[in-house]
Amino acid sequence: MHKTINSTEFRKMILVGAKQLEINRAKVDALNVFPVPDGDTGTNMSLTMQSTVKELTACQSNAFAEVCNAVSRGALRGARGNSGVILSQILKGICSVLAKCEREADTKTFAKALEQGTKVAYGAVSVPKEGTILTVIRMMSEHAVKIAGKKKEFEEFFKDVIEEGERALALTPELLPVLKKAGVVDSGGVGLMTIIKGFASELTGEEVVDSITEVSNEGSEEDFGDNSSIINMELGEIQYAYCTEFFIINIKKSTTISAIDRLRERLMAIGDSVICIGDLELVKVHVHTNQPGKALTYALELGELDRPKIENMLEQNRQLKAKLESEKKEMGMLAICTGTGLSEIFKDLSVDRVIEGGQTMNPSASDIATAAQKINAEHIFVFPNNKNIILAAEQAKALVENKTIHVIPTKNVPQGYAAALEFNPEASAEENKTNMIHALDNVKAGQITYAVRNTSLNGFSIKEGDIIGLDDKKILAKSQSVEETTLKLIDKMKEEYHQMITLYYGEDVKEEDAEALCATISEKYPDCDVDFHNGGQSVYYYILSLE
Repeated sequence: MHKTINSTEFRKMILVGAKQLEINRAKVDALNVFPVPDGDTGTNMSLTMQSTVKELTACQSNAFAEVCNAVSRGALRGARGNSGVILSQILKGICSVLAKCEREADTKTFAKALEQGTKVAYGAVSVPKEGTILTVIRMMSEHAVKIAGKKKEFEEFFKDVIEEGERALALTPELLPVLKKAGVVDSGGVGLMTIIKGFASELTGEEVVDSITEVSNEGSEEDFGDNSSIINMELGEIQYAYCTEFFIINIKKSTTISAIDRLRERLMAIGDSVICIGDLELVKVHVHTNQPGKALTYALELGELDRPKIENMLEQNRQLKAKLESEKKEMGMLAICTGTGLSEIFKDLSVDRVIEGGQTMNPSASDIATAAQKINAEHIFVFPNNKNIILAAEQAKALVENKTIHVIPTKNVPQGYAAALEFNPEASAEENKTNMIHALDNVKAGQITYAVRNTSLNGFSIKEGDIIGLDDKKILAKSQSVEETTLKLIDKMKEEYHQMITLYYGEDVKEEDAEALCATISEKYPDCDVDFHNGGQSVYYYILSLE
């Protein structure tokens, strides 16, 4: 366990953080939302970190001050886009504190470093916006300062800081409406968290892997979402058309720090998203404006221009809209279920999206509509997979724009699978709907769970804790064991025409137990194909499918 870190360990933390971000770059890119002002966030942040790594690798000294100077300099020189520039300022603030360490830094010092990183980052942005990477670094640093006195080992310290960062990420859609509309968390915040997780990985010795955790908006989405909602947004939402970036180098001797401050003010008068940072050796400028020529002219008064880049954000958005339109499908599918295993099976059946919901947690009509809106297709087939969700799915139709919702009245997951298997992309939407509805008649589904109270029902005297088996309508079996009840239920449900029996075992069932039960069923019904899969569902030990 590490109670302190030295400059060599900090150097490795930066290298691992950069590697972690590069591995997850594409996932961070996928979180970008309209109006696409600065290219891809993951790519910009990764390139910023790669520049940092390059400068750090060239640094031969192990003195904290030299290592920190290399990190700050490399990050600033390689900063790309808003996210990259803010990241460079976070690193600059962290390094300004660590550079003062003679040999080692403890968690209290690192907490102060994060606090300074927050301060410098907020100061670099003309109008700081919550719901972004700034919120994530602020909440993490505030938490770090609170816990540093108790969490003296870096491994525990980072664990708590990362947990707070995840909480901050989950808040970003509530703070920034465009994120909530797109159904994603802030991409810059995810990029920062990925780097911080890399820091922690270096100290714990864990392998650097695909580390992005799924953070949902309102708890209704399993994944980050996509940019399909951009199709319904107006180009007029972009007030300033040109993303303009450049460095000012070989700064004139007559230039002062106050002149750099005045440049920032002049840029704010002609645009927004202004970042103007640096010193009398190098200044980094970023601005969204309709007058990029003016921005360049103002800068020339201070020194020479280097690496100017001007991007037309209106055209970027047109291209993105055109791409999404070209990729739009005629038909898509949306399923509702609970259990990671059940969800993965739906995805394997080419279902576009799966949202969580079931007997104990019914999604709202709004939840269903939001998920359907994100599927880039004209016709959406919705599988409620629970009789209590069918009505909400029907109500969702009125909440979805520019798409036609077809609710397939699946009452359970096996029916949902049967419907998904009938999907034919070559057939029309009406043909698919008809085939899917007919497929429901070919499936019988049962469930094994436990009684939560004493009662008399369907001819059974049931006590709390009994293991009960039921179909869609009533209780058909009970006993004191999961295996016995399952066998009794199958015996009650099975018809002569059934050729396949499938068990989906829940989170409270071991794989070996499911395998053993499957073998017993195979012996009892040799005329049937018997199979089992990990459903991962709660409440129900088994979900049965007879076809």
